[in-house]
Amino acid sequence: MTAAGGELESLYVEPEPGHEEIEWPALQMLDVFKIFRSGPVETVALRGLELRVDRGELVAVLGPSGCGKSTMLSLAAALDQPSAGEVRVGDRTLGRLDQAALAGYRACDVALVFQSDNLWSWLTARQNVELSLALAGRSGSAQDALDAFGLRHRAGQRAGSLSGGEQQRVAIAAAAARHARLVLADEPTGELDASNEQLVISALRELRDSFGSTVVVVTHSAIVAQAADRVIEMRDGRAVT
Repeated sequence: MTAAGGELESLYVEPEPGHEEIEWPALQMLDVFKIFRSGPVETVALRGLELRVDRGELVAVLGPSGCGKSTMLSLAAALDQPSAGEVRVGDRTLGRLDQAALAGYRACDVALVFQSDNLWSWLTARQNVELSLALAGRSGSAQDALDAFGLRHRAGQRAGSLSGGEQQRVAIAAAAARHARLVLADEPTGELDASNEQLVISALRELRDSFGSTVVVVTHSAIVAQAADRVIEMRDGRAVT
């Protein structure tokens, strides 16, 4: 898989022997501002956000609608750039990377799980995971990933015919298959009943425990928050806890 004429490479490089003493956080936001402009109107979504997520954490981000949670995820995924401040993954600042390096980060290192529309609805569950692997230039078994999240019997079904909870677990299985270091989930249980919410929570924990991913979940759910290692609360574009 190539971008800008070169190989897609992960930003996370295993340290050489003897240089393991520094363990950089998975994600940092350092005095981050994000301002959206529409003509003369300015909307400040993030106001000096300071945030740190260590490797291997499952962190829940809470806060009222409009407080900047989804904007924070967009910046962490390198889908947008901050107006000021730094977004860091590992020891690198996203704003200092060229387009090829950013493409590699998006394809290899980070995975997004949304409230809905996670998948290509006309493809089967297995084909969705296989396509995720292909886009990242990674090898792996889509079937094994689906099996790990209790979806063996759904592998051949079109994603559009799956329940909401099953679709979320397929998206999580795709992240696991390509060994995404950072998984960003935006209200992944927002449209699910209690039973499916628990299944998705279990899948996110499995990502952390068995696949070594760092997981950041934006949520309004107290149940998701209770399952997290740590809770960050946001208000008015800042982290207050």
